[in-house]
Amino acid sequence: MNFIKQLYKKVTQFEEVITNLFLIAITVLVFLSAIARTIKHPLNWAVDFSVLLFAWEVFLGGDIAVRNTKLIGVEILADKFPPRVQKVMSIIFFTMIIIFCCILTVFGIKLSLENTKRMFQVLPISYSWCTLCVPVGCFLMAISSGIKINQLVHTPLSAWNRTKEVQE
Repeated sequence: MNFIKQLYKKVTQFEEVITNLFLIAITVLVFLSAIARTIKHPLNWAVDFSVLLFAWEVFLGGDIAVRNTKLIGVEILADKFPPRVQKVMSIIFFTMIIIFCCILTVFGIKLSLENTKRMFQVLPISYSWCTLCVPVGCFLMAISSGIKINQLVHTPLSAWNRTKEVQE
């Protein structure tokens, strides 16, 4: 079990480094592309490469958001309920995320396989590399949601309000 925890920790660290690098690369590419267009020497490949990086950024960033519980929530309404109801609502919410992510993983794999022959406009790579972010990101989000459910189940109700304050 320790091996799996260490592997997961390494994957999450790698994921955070990659998303930071992708964000920097997207910013630089878009900026350079705008300057190059202005001086009449467009970088046509920069747009396709930015789209590829942005797609991965969105789905890997989604997993980071799930893992850090930085999701959109209706806390004004949820905070009106007693801790037990809030806990059950959180478990239901993360269960719904897992179900949705599993569906997206299955359909994302199909989409990636269907796009193997489709190419980017300028880049000499398959569009599958772009659509592959859907099943990979959703699979990671499902794992993170499962871990969140496990943490919720093992958090006693007496610590519920303190746990929510720490997460914020």
